[in-house]
Amino acid sequence: MADSPRADPRLTTPSFLVLGFIDQLGEASPYDIKVAAARTVAPFWSMPHAQVYAQCDRLVAAGLLSESRQAGGRNRRLLKLTAAGRAALAEWLADSTFVPVEARERGILKLWLGGRPEVHSPVQLDAHRSTLADYEEISTNIGELLTRGQREALEFGIRYERMMIDFWHWVEQRGEGDTGPDTGAGAREDTGAPPHRDGELRDAERQ
Repeated sequence: MADSPRADPRLTTPSFLVLGFIDQLGEASPYDIKVAAARTVAPFWSMPHAQVYAQCDRLVAAGLLSESRQAGGRNRRLLKLTAAGRAALAEWLADSTFVPVEARERGILKLWLGGRPEVHSPVQLDAHRSTLADYEEISTNIGELLTRGQREALEFGIRYERMMIDFWHWVEQRGEGDTGPDTGAGAREDTGAPPHRDGELRDAERQ
C-alpha cells in the first residue's frame, strides 16, 4: 500500500525531472537534485530551486517518493522512488507524444520589437561562444562517460549554440544599411504591395 499513489499528483515535466534525477542518483536530497540539475540539464530545461523542493513535497504526498532522515550529522532529508514512482517515470519516458518547444529567446524578442542589432549581436555572440566552449570541453573531458541519451542531449546543446552563433553572426553582418526604413517600435511590415491595393481590387471586381 505504501507504494500506491495517495493523491492525484497531476505530474508535470518538473515532476519527472525530479523523479528522473532521483532514479539516477538512487537516493537524493532536494539539494542534491538542485545541484545535479544545475550542472547538467539547466541549459535546455531550467527549473527554479524553490520548484525542486515543492515538487519533492508533492511527490512524497502522492506516494511516488519515500523519504527518510540521514542518521546523525546534518540530518538530511533523503528521497527514493517508490514502485509507483518508478512506474510513472517509466511510462513518461516511453511516451513519444510531441510537445511544441517553448522557445523564449529574449534577444530575438528584442529584435522583433525594434532592438538595434548592432547593440545585441556582439553580446549574444560572446555568450553563445562561451557556452559552446563549455559544452565542447565537457564532450572532450567526460563524453565517453556519458550514457547515449546524455551524449545526445549534449550534442543538441553543441549544435544549438553553433546555430545561434551562425544566426547572430548573420545579423551582425547585415549591418544597419539592410534594416530598411520601417524599423523600430510600431513599424509595419512592408509586404511590397502598393497602399490600398485590397480596396482597388474590390472596386475592380464591382465594375
